[in-house]
Amino acid sequence: MNLLVTYDADADQRAIIEEGLRGVYEVSYLTDVADRAQALRDADVILSWNPSREIAADEYPLLSRLRLMQLFSAGGDHVPSELFTRDFDIAGNVGAYARPMAEHVLALTLALAKDLKGNYLKLKAGEFDQFSMNRSIEGSTVAILGFGGIGKAAAHLFQAFGARILGINTSGRTEEKVDFIGTLADLETVLRQADIIVISLALSKVTEGLIGERELGWTKPDAIIVNVARGEIIDERAFFEHLKTHPGFRAGIDAWWIEPFRHGEFEMTYPFLDLPNVIGTPHDSGMVPDALTHATKVAVANLKAHAGGERIKGLLQKDDYVDGK
Repeated sequence: MNLLVTYDADADQRAIIEEGLRGVYEVSYLTDVADRAQALRDADVILSWNPSREIAADEYPLLSRLRLMQLFSAGGDHVPSELFTRDFDIAGNVGAYARPMAEHVLALTLALAKDLKGNYLKLKAGEFDQFSMNRSIEGSTVAILGFGGIGKAAAHLFQAFGARILGINTSGRTEEKVDFIGTLADLETVLRQADIIVISLALSKVTEGLIGERELGWTKPDAIIVNVARGEIIDERAFFEHLKTHPGFRAGIDAWWIEPFRHGEFEMTYPFLDLPNVIGTPHDSGMVPDALTHATKVAVANLKAHAGGERIKGLLQKDDYVDGK
């Protein structure tokens, strides 16, 4: 079968792809081919990072042989909806960035629980506030919305601190040791109990706007919420107003509503970073030195499984992104 890599893979990534798939696929790179249209026609499988930028809409009809589009990214919200109507599978690179993202979740949580931002600013202003209380992770209840690769990795780290774990996924089942596992039908139950809320859900038509004014009203007034998934899962206006009117409520925001990768620019409609109870990072939770190497290996493993007729991971449900075929 022919594998077409549509993004500009660097030399290290190409070495991993070619070594890992030798004898399995004929590998070519869209950035190198002389006849772009023919390469798209011949592709049985595509490895893509951002399909909306790599393949033009008028080229979609060329994908007549395509069986699988394997994404380099974990989520599929940046995939044009028209591609979900085509007769091929689309798979996310699930778990590829789980470990560093879980560490980032913990870092943001600890920074907010210990009020590192507030204490730094006090010290800078000459105030030595030694007796204000900070918070402990031990004994807290952590609700993880999206109990997949990232959620499970985060749960392991929180459990090492002595936290209880309430997980939410699509099936309501897990083999992981948790205190509760449910589905989105249990959202109110877990939000009302949680001291810490981690959002690691995929963005889809089901989860867009999932956390709004009503759901924020279910949370504890001093809850901590950390979003490393997608900004659009939380209603932006409701989130800003809740943070502004509930100073004990704290947020770590790694995923924003308008970002360069998906929208071509970064824009903040509300001044979240002016709020003292917010810490923001530029959606870099997965970026550690070996992140892209590991992500390439995970994608290659899925491509090998596909070629061998085995079950692949991360298969996206098309009706989560479009209203049927």
